[in-house]
Amino acid sequence: MTQTHRHAAHAHPSNRTYILVAAILGVITAVEVGVFYLDALKPVLVPILLVLSAAKFTMVVGFFMHLKFDSKLYRVLFVGPLIVAVAVMMAMFLLYGVFSA
Repeated sequence: MTQTHRHAAHAHPSNRTYILVAAILGVITAVEVGVFYLDALKPVLVPILLVLSAAKFTMVVGFFMHLKFDSKLYRVLFVGPLIVAVAVMMAMFLLYGVFSA
């Protein structure tokens, strides 16, 4: 008995794309380190670092974990619980007054 597996044909990125993504991740990391040492940005340090970290997370998950090229169902199964977790964390922060001055 022979089983045939049918895979959805989709183009995976080339080595050049992976190198470009790695270079962008390196630049974002350098910006994060630079932002940390700038005294003028201390009041907005945490939001800046969170945005930069979220960008890096998105790129790593999308390209290196191939989520960008897989079925949309996998994306929903990954992003859905992530959104719920962030919403629960934000609710807890608001409940305990983390954002109050």
